[in-house]
Amino acid sequence: MRIVHNLPLIVCANIFFLVQATPVGKKLQQSLASEKKASLNRDGKKFLHRIKRGWMWNQFFLLEEYTGSDTQYIGKLHTDHDKGEGNLKYILSGDGAGSVFVIDENTGDIQAAKRLDREEKSMYVLRAMAIDRKTGKQVEPESEFVIKIHDINDNEPKFTKDVYYASVSEMSEVGTSVIQVTALDDDDPSYGNSAKIVYSIIQGQPYFSIDPESGIIKTALPDMSRENREHYQVVIQAKDMGGQMGGLSGTTIVNITLTDVNDNPPRFPQSIYQFSSTESAAIGNAIGRIKANDEDIGKNAEIHYKIIDGDEDGYFDITTDTETQDGIITVKKLLDYESKRLHSFEVEASNINVEPRFLHLGPFKDTATVKVLLRDADEAPVFSKLFYVIEIDEDAKEGSIVGQVMAQDPDSSKNQVRYSIDHNTNMEKIFSIYSGNGSIFLEKSLDREAIPWHNITAIATEADNPKLSRSVQVYFRILDINDHAPEFAKHYETFVCENAKRGQLIQTVSAIDKDEPPRGHKFYFEMVPAFSINPNFTVLDNKDNTASIFTKRNGYNRHKISTYVFPIIIFDNDYPVQSSTETLTIRVCACDSKGNMQSCNVEASFFPAGLSTGALIAILLCIIILLTLVILFTALKRQRKKEPLIFSKDDVRDNVVTYNDEGGGEEDTQAFDISTLRNPEARDENKLRRDIIPDTVFQIRKPVPLWENIDVQDSIHKKLEENDADTTAPPYDSLATYAYEGNDSIAETLSSLESPAIDENLDDDNYVYLTEWGPQFKKLADMYGGQESD
Repeated sequence: MRIVHNLPLIVCANIFFLVQATPVGKKLQQSLASEKKASLNRDGKKFLHRIKRGWMWNQFFLLEEYTGSDTQYIGKLHTDHDKGEGNLKYILSGDGAGSVFVIDENTGDIQAAKRLDREEKSMYVLRAMAIDRKTGKQVEPESEFVIKIHDINDNEPKFTKDVYYASVSEMSEVGTSVIQVTALDDDDPSYGNSAKIVYSIIQGQPYFSIDPESGIIKTALPDMSRENREHYQVVIQAKDMGGQMGGLSGTTIVNITLTDVNDNPPRFPQSIYQFSSTESAAIGNAIGRIKANDEDIGKNAEIHYKIIDGDEDGYFDITTDTETQDGIITVKKLLDYESKRLHSFEVEASNINVEPRFLHLGPFKDTATVKVLLRDADEAPVFSKLFYVIEIDEDAKEGSIVGQVMAQDPDSSKNQVRYSIDHNTNMEKIFSIYSGNGSIFLEKSLDREAIPWHNITAIATEADNPKLSRSVQVYFRILDINDHAPEFAKHYETFVCENAKRGQLIQTVSAIDKDEPPRGHKFYFEMVPAFSINPNFTVLDNKDNTASIFTKRNGYNRHKISTYVFPIIIFDNDYPVQSSTETLTIRVCACDSKGNMQSCNVEASFFPAGLSTGALIAILLCIIILLTLVILFTALKRQRKKEPLIFSKDDVRDNVVTYNDEGGGEEDTQAFDISTLRNPEARDENKLRRDIIPDTVFQIRKPVPLWENIDVQDSIHKKLEENDADTTAPPYDSLATYAYEGNDSIAETLSSLESPAIDENLDDDNYVYLTEWGPQFKKLADMYGGQESD
């Protein structure tokens, strides 16, 4: 209370110094000194004059955390206009006015109404006014003043974490930094030592130390080993007031872990390891495990095992189990009890990751001896090869031996072996095997072009123990023979222009062959010997498996001949030589001046290009009318000629069948077009007899070429000679018809059944004259004349 009562005196004694020293005081002093007031003189003009201000004020200070029962007095506001008559009223506004700070409006005394905390708010800015109670006007301008809260040491240091976790490598040097801890103090660092913190270790010595100012924890002992102790708990204290007596403090826990380094080499716990295995152990089977101990952990304990001596033939292998770091010994090569019963070899274990700074501790590897004792076992037969490749000619005969597989019992007993074929690999039963010696037979013919490779699985079984068997793959390669003739590579659409010139190239052809000769394909192209003298086209072998077709004359007429058939013989170069005759169909087409095809249709040229649509319609109508008249005329003629063959219902002696094949004679001009015989392109293709097998498949027929302007009689005689000499013609008792003779003759019938003399008696003497016509009518005279035939 004394401090409170004497505070105004202290404030008044230092008022001048504080006003000059504080920024707010300077501001208010300048305001008092420079404020002016506008007034009117007697002439009505404005002039300025100073108004003296009488504020009695200061910058106020207040201690935080006041614990007294009365309100805490701060200071007093006063103006020179206050004569003590109670005419003025003081008003306070700003931060905390009315709640935190209260003022006596009559006296201007300011007091703190509650306990203040600097950590919540360290400074308050307030505004003061002096008002005339009667007029309600301000007697002084409104001004600001500041109340600062003085700090006291009421907050202890607090660490940013309750528990810290850190790690440091083992074997670290002294002074190696581990972690930095930080503590904070809410007190004012600019006022006294309330916020000045000092760090110290309460628990964790002599292993670690801490810098008292920065809070950095460091190692304090050399060569700390993780294998001896891995975890440490360190307690750190932070104390304010610079660590002096009476300061407040806080603590935290730091858990420190030593991390591993590779400072320990692997070591085998024993020098010799013994295992046993049967000789029938399969490749890859594990026969045992060994382990070298390493006190390190993680990647520093990773071990690599290898066989360094004693297994020159490579029967065994050793690998590392990545989870347990064990060395797994496996079979790498088939074992044989009969050849070697005990295997002994040396194994080395070494660290994968080695730190050079610890090499002085010794070599980071160790060795041990492994012995494997084999046990005898009844083994399956063993083939002489891992697989067999057998070559077979494509024309190999059925039942012939094409190869052999061999297997034997590896045991000392040397039991007999039986052979068989896995039926799943020989579904078509192309091969068979002799069970006694493994000879393989061919059961069906082969076709390399269909299937070039065959493979089967041969099985060898011990005769005394059928459960012991072994299989092997047998591959058959089919060797090619020249059994296919070459042929065109594709179907060629060939044409020649009507305006083509002699020697013009019209087509290039190529060939293919299903065979595969060892030296590659080589084809030869020639003209058919029977057509070697061809006035229209010729073939030129390009010596590159292609041939060129050239014209041999100038100009072609598609209205006369629209299509040419040009046969070509193709030979290959393998043995035996195969050949085939391929036919190239050449159409005659209309082309432009550049040789581009325009039309190959013959009928399109029948109508002039200049006819109009109306003219074409008129021509078509005329053709239709003519066709209608012809049909009507034919129908009337047939109706007139159809009369009953038997004139009496009782006369049923004969039934005459009319074949109408005697022809129309010289006057029949519609039966056959004589120009056909003159056209060498209209000859019939040779047809093979169905009841006689030709002497050879590739026999080339040699028909006599028929060219233009050849006599018809000579042509018919040549056709007769050709058919007589042809072995592929129909049977000799067959009728060869060369042309159709026509519909019928316009001459009257010779039959008495259709004679108009119906009522005449048919005497025998009426037909005597028939014998006079010659031997051709003798049979007819005998039939109707009643005479017996000779």
